[in-house]
Amino acid sequence: MFSQAALNASLNGLSAILLAGGYAAIRAGKRDVHKAFMVSAFAVSTVFLASYLLYHYRVGHVVFHGQGWIRTVYFALLFSHTTLAVVIVPLILITLRRAWLEKFDKHKRIARWTLPLWFYVSVTGVIVYLMVYQIYAPKGS
Repeated sequence: MFSQAALNASLNGLSAILLAGGYAAIRAGKRDVHKAFMVSAFAVSTVFLASYLLYHYRVGHVVFHGQGWIRTVYFALLFSHTTLAVVIVPLILITLRRAWLEKFDKHKRIARWTLPLWFYVSVTGVIVYLMVYQIYAPKGS
């Protein structure tokens, strides 16, 4: 069975792929393709956020079962992921607004920060899922 946690990780992974495609497109000078990738990444990330909030409303607290040094690694990763997930939302909205208003000089300046942070949050979301629900999941679950 495909769990909602797996769906959330899949949405994060898809967002990362779309972000990479958007970056490649703009580097190749394909502005319309870049726009399509970035709007798609925003849509997927929005669906992810709604699904994530619903999941944690229903399930509540999630426990990491790894032991030893990996707990330090996990919590450092989780802390950076969570902190940047909060920071990235307004950055994404500002970046998209500047593009929408065709203020491309300002868009480009903030996008240099937004893209790598958004990509990091998307990728680390998948890693957190793998650590909690796959690699260090309790036996028998």
